[in-house]
Amino acid sequence: MMTTSTLRGALALSLLVNCGVLGALAWQKLQTDGLPMPSGAPTELSHQLELSANQLGRWHDGQAPYLARLRALDSDLDAQRSKLLQALLGERVDPAQIASEQAKLGELRDARQQLQIEQLLNERELLDARQRQKLVSFLARQNASTELASLHDQ
Repeated sequence: MMTTSTLRGALALSLLVNCGVLGALAWQKLQTDGLPMPSGAPTELSHQLELSANQLGRWHDGQAPYLARLRALDSDLDAQRSKLLQALLGERVDPAQIASEQAKLGELRDARQQLQIEQLLNERELLDARQRQKLVSFLARQNASTELASLHDQ
């Protein structure tokens, strides 16, 4: 028969284990997602561009919606790539389905590229000529297609 002190000890142990599990999950999430970027905090790129305090605030204000849309599009692209692979490698090959999945993938890629173009046009309005040239140089040194997705997170 369990005594009250044994039950309390078991409860305390259970709570410690649960807190440990929650802490481990939080740590894992932090490692994959990173800390949220406070609005107006300088990034590596904003340092390179030498943004003023006003520019930095406006820069960050435009980043959250852009990055949210970009991540959503990237998720849709991953899902669509999987659908195309299933159409290509599934039990039955249906050329019409393959063409359809490929067309949808192309539409998503076009939407992603358009989003990036819109973002660069918005940033163009924010930057002066010297800063725009620095951004051009930075992107030329990088793999621009992947860098646009993450340069504001740095």
